[in-house]
Amino acid sequence: MAHAKTSYVCLSCRASYKQPYDRTRQRTCPRCAQPLIHAGSALATPRRRDAAAWRTLTVLLNAGVGFHKSCCAGPGYRPRTLREIRERMTHAQRSGEPIAHALVRRDVG
Repeated sequence: MAHAKTSYVCLSCRASYKQPYDRTRQRTCPRCAQPLIHAGSALATPRRRDAAAWRTLTVLLNAGVGFHKSCCAGPGYRPRTLREIRERMTHAQRSGEPIAHALVRRDVG
């Protein structure tokens, strides 16, 4: 049986590659040779020209938020706009909650 594929992302090239998951192997971007970030199998990659969506994705991945399936529900809530990112970052700063936890909150307040 073949292993399921998962997404690896190059943020500088704005590219995503579906490849079999292998914890021991470091993937590199075929365009720029930089290391790829393991994003998870439930990632819906934005279009390359959608700069705001890629900035949002960059913040999420750099904070350690992945797009891994959790049973049947998918990865759960993920902010889609920079405004939602800012709201959650402000909440994290004010409340002392870790940024990765605040970013995946559906509601802040």
